[in-house]
Amino acid sequence: MAQLSKALKKEDISEKVTYEYQELPEKVIQFGEGNFLRGFVDWMIHEMNKQGLFNGKVVAIQPTPHGKVVPKLNAQDGLYTVALRGIENGQVIEKNEIVSSISRGINPYTDWKEVLKVAESKEIQFMFSNTTEAGLTYQQEDYDGETSPVSFPGKVTAFLYHRYQVMNAAPDAGMVIIPCELVEGNGDLLKEIVLKIAKDWGYPAEFTSWVEEYNQFCNSLVDRIVTGYPKDNIEEFNQLLGYEDVLLTAGEPYHMFAIEAGDDVAERIPFHKAGLNVKWGDVTPFRELKVRLLNGPHTMMFAACYLSGVDTVLEAMEDQDLVAFVKQGLYQEILPTVNMDEAEKNSFVDSVIERFLNPYNRHFLADIGMNAVYKYKSRLIPSLLDYIEAKQQLPRSIVFALAALTVYYRPARRDGEFLVGKRGETEYTIRDNKEAITVFEQVWQQFENDNNVNNLVNVVLQQTELWGMDLNTISNLNEMVVDDVESILKVGMKESVKRVVGAKAK
Repeated sequence: MAQLSKALKKEDISEKVTYEYQELPEKVIQFGEGNFLRGFVDWMIHEMNKQGLFNGKVVAIQPTPHGKVVPKLNAQDGLYTVALRGIENGQVIEKNEIVSSISRGINPYTDWKEVLKVAESKEIQFMFSNTTEAGLTYQQEDYDGETSPVSFPGKVTAFLYHRYQVMNAAPDAGMVIIPCELVEGNGDLLKEIVLKIAKDWGYPAEFTSWVEEYNQFCNSLVDRIVTGYPKDNIEEFNQLLGYEDVLLTAGEPYHMFAIEAGDDVAERIPFHKAGLNVKWGDVTPFRELKVRLLNGPHTMMFAACYLSGVDTVLEAMEDQDLVAFVKQGLYQEILPTVNMDEAEKNSFVDSVIERFLNPYNRHFLADIGMNAVYKYKSRLIPSLLDYIEAKQQLPRSIVFALAALTVYYRPARRDGEFLVGKRGETEYTIRDNKEAITVFEQVWQQFENDNNVNNLVNVVLQQTELWGMDLNTISNLNEMVVDDVESILKVGMKESVKRVVGAKAK
């Protein structure tokens, strides 16, 4: 079977694959070449190119010394397949497309001078990145001008300074920089770190002024599940496509990209004109939309559904009691607290249900449960407080989720830094920060001695360092959580969920 490359003959490609290739100038430098960027930003640029709206390609830079994608990318002439699988507007989607928006990959640790040559190009106008949250951090390091800085912000600083020097500080040499790391205020943060590194390296004040005045660092929010290379069923894909692709990238059809930039940027890189779900302007409402209506339900459901005997989001959505619990919390409790255009948020919440029902994604509840205390604090407590203010009562499903989390964190034993819980005979790892692990280990140890649910819940809820407040101060919350924990311990999680569904809140 043929390997994917630019020389691939049309007759080698299955009719179930879309393929369109164009020779275009490089307009984008991208730090990161992983599954997400290839299945999100690069796919979007390809969609614009097909419609003649952007007409530019991407130079992908390897972000870490141990990356393995660049050689594969160059061996395939920058080509790779994006396979989208899921449900969209009630229809099952299966789309396969060869994406040709990447011109080449560069390993900066072996070819830093080639990266600096990219900085010299007037055609290069945009920078994207996804180096994970850990990549968007400051670290003190030296730079000799000959070898690549180790950190991502260090590379950006060196790239911009070289561009500034070669182009004589020209205003039109400034770039539009759109980091895609999942960090709030990612553009502002990257700019802050770049300026700090510039000071470390003794760059002139004129460079700092040029960075601040002529380069736009845009905050952004990204939303698409990209599962990457489908190793478990790759042979099935090979037969379907008619060729082998070592960079095959699978993901869901849904996508949303919010970019904090004005009309000038939107006209220069017009994602929206290609029919893509890209929002220009303030990112804040879309962050709230995603955190509350997608991440919030995930956190609300994970413990209740996992301890009811299912392993994935899809399995939970196929169970009539569990899906009723999820929908009760989502539609009746979380949705009314989101202050946004009704049509926008209703459309988003409907897409969330479709994404939860995606038969192609195995989204494990135990994975969602990692660091669940912080997730409950950031994703559900705001909805809890807003619901109480609006309705003068407690949101039933959100409160039950707190009780379910408390029982999920009941340890059978400790394993290194983490705890191990049990669902019947099945063990699962309870992963969280040291403070949360310590609190739950101690309260459940005490419970083994006194069998007192009131004491257990009281201690858990009073942990201001975990929740950001003493939850015991919320009227009736302690009593409801005590009742729910007692119910779970007595009759089990699934039966307790049945009691919650449709129950009137206090």
